[in-house]
Amino acid sequence: MTREGRTLLVVGAHSADFVWRAGGAAAVAAASGGRAVVLALSYGERGESGELWKEEGQTVENVKRIRHAEAEEAAGALGAEFRCLDLGDYPLRVDDEALMRLVEIIRELSPDAIVTHTPEDPFNPDHPTAYQAVRQARLLAAGAGVPSAFPGIRPPALYLFEPHQPELCGFVPDTFLDITEVFERKKEAMQAMRAQKYLQQYYLQRAEQRANHARRVSGEKDIRYAEAFQRVLPQVVRSL
Repeated sequence: MTREGRTLLVVGAHSADFVWRAGGAAAVAAASGGRAVVLALSYGERGESGELWKEEGQTVENVKRIRHAEAEEAAGALGAEFRCLDLGDYPLRVDDEALMRLVEIIRELSPDAIVTHTPEDPFNPDHPTAYQAVRQARLLAAGAGVPSAFPGIRPPALYLFEPHQPELCGFVPDTFLDITEVFERKKEAMQAMRAQKYLQQYYLQRAEQRANHARRVSGEKDIRYAEAFQRVLPQVVRSL
């Protein structure tokens, strides 16, 4: 998914989504001399910050501030850049203005690959919304890969990262990324997300499970941690 000089854009509905599902991919991109940018459409201040709302007198603005700091710390551990559109969550709504902001970011970065949510998620109302926005913004930014009246970029590859309940979200992985060499960075990033620390152990176990699959597929016995992705569009190759 990443090689030297490549740019990876990870788009999440909420500010912590990137850490659990594609933190390793971001770290691999940065460690290989490329660029990793994490874009959150919201801070997840309403539906993704349960630990913070246990504090008496908590406010939305304070939760946003804390979540921003956590996400910046996590992105820094991975070697990535963090940005947030602050569109609000539960429900996440991406209007025409927000969509064009996303388009301009994709045009600005001209990423080699974009990673985001699955189109289906029966447990989270915001994740499918994020997918639809990313899919449409990618098409607009690339101009469907043909000349047009507005500037376009080379069409980025589009991947889905693994949802929390993959079998219920139509997620069928076809790409395993070895994140063994950067896994300590991912652990540090996960630990920075203190508002959702209950997910840390789950995604540690998931990385070990996906590594088992990656070893069996590849025969590479040194893979200890991996992340799973599903490619949305066909890839073009010169040989098999």
